[in-house]
Amino acid sequence: MLESNIPSGPLDNKWNDYKGHIKLVNPANKRSLEVIVVGTGLAGASAAASLGELGYKVKAFCFHDSPRRAHSIAAQGGINAAKNYQNDGDSVFRLFYDTVKGGDYRAREANVHRLAEVSVNIIDQCVAQGVPFAREYGGLLSNRSFGGTQVQRTFYAAGQTGQQLLIGAYQSLERQVALGNVKMYTRHEMLDVVLVDGKARGIICRNIITGKLERFFGHAVLICTGGYGNVFYLSTNAMGCNVTAAWKAHKKGAFFGNPCFTQIHPTCIPVSGDHQSKLTLMSESLRNDGRIWVPKQKGDNRRPVDIPEEERDYYLERRYPAFGNLVPRDVASRAAKERCDAGYGVGNSKMAVYLDYKAAIERYGRGEANKQGRDGVGDEEILRMGREVVKEKYGNLFDMYEKITGENPYETPMRIYPAVHYTMGGLWVDYELMTTIKGLYSLGEANFSDHGANRLGASALMQGLADGYFVIPYTIGNYLADEIRVKPIPITHPAFEEAEKAVQARYEKMMSIKGSQSVESFHKKLGKIMWDKCGMSRNEAGLKEAITEIQELKKQFWSDVRIPGGIDETNSELDKANRVADFIELGELMCIDALNRKESCGGHFREEMQTEDGEAKRDDENFSYVSAWEFKGDSNWELHKEELKFEIAKPSQRSYK
Repeated sequence: MLESNIPSGPLDNKWNDYKGHIKLVNPANKRSLEVIVVGTGLAGASAAASLGELGYKVKAFCFHDSPRRAHSIAAQGGINAAKNYQNDGDSVFRLFYDTVKGGDYRAREANVHRLAEVSVNIIDQCVAQGVPFAREYGGLLSNRSFGGTQVQRTFYAAGQTGQQLLIGAYQSLERQVALGNVKMYTRHEMLDVVLVDGKARGIICRNIITGKLERFFGHAVLICTGGYGNVFYLSTNAMGCNVTAAWKAHKKGAFFGNPCFTQIHPTCIPVSGDHQSKLTLMSESLRNDGRIWVPKQKGDNRRPVDIPEEERDYYLERRYPAFGNLVPRDVASRAAKERCDAGYGVGNSKMAVYLDYKAAIERYGRGEANKQGRDGVGDEEILRMGREVVKEKYGNLFDMYEKITGENPYETPMRIYPAVHYTMGGLWVDYELMTTIKGLYSLGEANFSDHGANRLGASALMQGLADGYFVIPYTIGNYLADEIRVKPIPITHPAFEEAEKAVQARYEKMMSIKGSQSVESFHKKLGKIMWDKCGMSRNEAGLKEAITEIQELKKQFWSDVRIPGGIDETNSELDKANRVADFIELGELMCIDALNRKESCGGHFREEMQTEDGEAKRDDENFSYVSAWEFKGDSNWELHKEELKFEIAKPSQRSYK
């Protein structure tokens, strides 16, 4: 069995007790210890800044030209924290319980409780950095609701929360760069982990500008490279997002946890054609005020504004009266798919539902009229004032929708449909965020740890910053305290030589193929297999077909891919080919994991395992564990299980009705 190193004692005291008993590294010794941080999004930037502030010598790597281009910048709606500013009954325990329940009881209790505990500190940290969170009239930070909760705990900066939080973390990082505590390597992509005596001691990178391979030593290595949603080709992720760093670590011995747990986001602009290379997310915060509906009549082609209220089916409010439009993402996504599959979809493709803001605009407009003491205000003026309030809250999101679709969402409902967004799976880590390789850590979306089978909205930013600011500064010291006598290992060490040769050989093999098919075409084919057979719903026959098809696709890739250009130069197609090759292998493992997990939970919906009314049907007796896969060779993995024990949040049938 896997050892998760969870501290003993009561759940609400584990973290404090852990911090009080761990080994420490004194300031003088920190200056002689080197830490590598791969990825500079929220998790990586906050970790690098925090470790630099503590005195460690940090080397930070990103493949962008600046850390500010990390995909964390795309997060829109907000960040959760159990501050209870609204006095609506929120607490650390309620955030913990909502997260475990929202993840369908497939997350580790101890990690989730720690996340809820440190969430309150994150907001204070970010305010101190100058993050411009929205505020109420009286000056308190404002909150709004997100899916899977009945309280308002989501802090936000209009629809640009990720951008503002990343700028805060970036400023902290750049301060450490200026002080000389952090050395920043931009346009560098990690291609392998270097192990010496079973411990992570460095990485091999490709300088994307020169094409040269470079070696770097570290006493410990942190993988903070985000999720792998682009395995589906079409996703809300930036096109550069990939699994390569995590996958290289996996192939060196780091177990991969719950790879099949993929989050489908319900609020995305629908696919418009084969020409698309990515999808655009409309923040879940829009479900805070918007109402989701479809026509009650199949194939209704009328304009949405021409469909009267009594002929609309607000299906989430009908099916889940307690939570309504704020059910968790997996529930909302499956409900939208069910309505569209049943023939009630809207738009040209009939694979969309409406997100309507008319009621919210009218409500806000009346509120403004009341505030101004104006009686007898006309409908047009009410709508005008309401639009101004909505514009202040969500204006950039509405503008983005109009630019993409050409439709004015203030006047006509948005059309939305689920799309791949976040991946709950990732490198398996213990309580200290260490992988199964000593000295190799994984933070943020790159690890599996905190969200179970479904992530609640606004919890990704929370986890990334919690890991970087408030967890890794403690846990890494517990490991490095025993490494203070280890002198920097020269990069001429045989382990570095061997790792670099393996990377070079892989590139030379790719370039020697000189086939007829583009890298993009292979990525598209993989994405279609994954979406059709391991997407919003899965079944045994489809998953078995997918595994066979992916194995065949892999053979085609390594015999017929066409990569122009050379190795020792800037070559974005070669970079992409390497990432797609990793995606193909990951896709196979995802299907194997989905086939093995014969239950439905969260974002993993096996069609054979559902309740009479179409809800996910868990099997706690047989599958209450984290699946941690060990790489054993080509198309060969061994399953290890981490048993999940629930002392406080006892598993029950998840209901939002």
